[in-house]
Amino acid sequence: QVQLVESGGGSVQPGGSLKLSCVASGRIYSINEVEWHRQGPGKQRELVAAITRDGSIEYADSVKGRFTISVDKAKNTLYLQMSSLKPEDTAVYYCNAEVLLDAGGFSDESTWYGWGKGALVTVSS
Repeated sequence: QVQLVESGGGSVQPGGSLKLSCVASGRIYSINEVEWHRQGPGKQRELVAAITRDGSIEYADSVKGRFTISVDKAKNTLYLQMSSLKPEDTAVYYCNAEVLLDAGGFSDESTWYGWGKGALVTVSS
């Protein structure tokens, strides 16, 4: 019903910047909540940043001051601006979202929750 597709991953040197995008498509009436997670080599998936339903923004301590999450609801696109990247930021980054489904131009309160397939970010000199 809804697809999430990340883009913008790649290789960058320490101290560099990258901007990830995540486009949501399908039966979308509106986007409720969005998150970015990441999974580094040999590590568990962890929450990086989130925008909650009430608009609050949260960051993992490890990325505060360096990463910025944003969402353009008109374009159904989620972003993660990453600056001052460190080797430990190397990971596959996943977006996820909770979406109100379109029931024919209106919402019947049905929701969808899912993940993109991920975008690899490699930080190395």
